[in-house]
Amino acid sequence: MSNLAGKAYGMNVVTPMRPGVTWINYFLFMISRSLPSTLSGLLGLGFIHFARWVIIRRDQWPQLGQPPANLSNDYMLFCSNFNGTWDQYIDAFADGIPGGLDLFWYSSTRYPNSIPITPFKDYIRANQVDTSYYYNATPGSGQRDIKLALKLSHDLAALAAKADWLSDAELASAYERLLIANQGGLGSPGYAPVASCDTAAADRNRADAELGRWGAGGTGGIEAERELEPVPAEVVVASSANADPDARAAVRAAVADALDSTPHSDEAPKVPDAPPEPSAETGEKTDG
Repeated sequence: MSNLAGKAYGMNVVTPMRPGVTWINYFLFMISRSLPSTLSGLLGLGFIHFARWVIIRRDQWPQLGQPPANLSNDYMLFCSNFNGTWDQYIDAFADGIPGGLDLFWYSSTRYPNSIPITPFKDYIRANQVDTSYYYNATPGSGQRDIKLALKLSHDLAALAAKADWLSDAELASAYERLLIANQGGLGSPGYAPVASCDTAAADRNRADAELGRWGAGGTGGIEAERELEPVPAEVVVASSANADPDARAAVRAAVADALDSTPHSDEAPKVPDAPPEPSAETGEKTDG
């Protein structure tokens, strides 16, 4: 199972439909294609790479050498790729086009509607098929990263096309304006946030197992020495704290001066002695 590939998540959902009502979904799909404004809420969901609903009749499944299956239902296949976590995607989808979701899954058996969200999530989770293999050509980039990179490439090509008839000053000025306009696409996209600790741990374990079994070039295990001794504790302490009391005091004084406050002492504040408690018999205060 590999639903995650870098910053992208691949989702496949297969829901049954009674054959007698499949025609309703065909009709609803025709309406949505003729009136694209009904799906305008999707345009604001910039983290979606791709989303598609497909009706598969019970006699249209590929057999791949298997004997024909005697199915009682038609099926709705939903495929999507997006950035972010599963919950974020379902929440945004239900908030962006709740009516559209209800139309697309209108004929699906026991579909609970997209609002309220909890039954809808339970329905999607119950009918989701995990991805066996998921290839992502740009695992370190989200959809917005790719759009920014394409815009930067287009603007650079446009500037290069007219660079020959620009003076040096004009070219430098145009290049500076290009960088300012495209500064969002100049940084490194970085690694994807950890959406699931279990998935991240499984990825690490799988990578270690594959590397140990096949090696970096796929020729077998790697013959290499590994450093197993931990870093000495005194080295860690020395690298993270200054043992010189005068240096620590100077740092505290500098911080206190910057914050306009009094530096704290190394010693804990003294707690005043508690007042004597009254006697249980006489009500008078005693020292005992």
